Amino acid sequence: MHELGITRSMVSIVSERAQGQKVLRVTLEVGRLSGMLPEAIRFCFDVCIQGTLLEGAALHIIETEGRGHCAACHAEPVMTAPLGRCPACGEPTLRMVAGTELKIKEMETESCV
Repeated sequence: MHELGITRSMVSIVSERAQGQKVLRVTLEVGRLSGMLPEAIRFCFDVCIQGTLLEGAALHIIETEGRGHCAACHAEPVMTAPLGRCPACGEPTLRMVAGTELKIKEMETESCV
């Protein structure tokens, strides 16, 4: 489960950026083609925040859709898998351009309230 290691890193980054302030909420942006499972991230988050500045913080996950770019016809279709044919022209030239993101979008600390 690679979500555990990545969630630990995310908690560490947020803790560092909080500069000693209690964290109330963290918003993540997770692409549907990133290979990360939002429910696994939620589970790991609850475990990883124990005893940190994030303990008790809410986790909000925004899932972003996968998008591709076709080199043949320049269409930009939605992608549900990392590989596929262009639905517009049928060519197997799709390149992922969105949907692999894993970003800490924002965090809210006590001083922000």
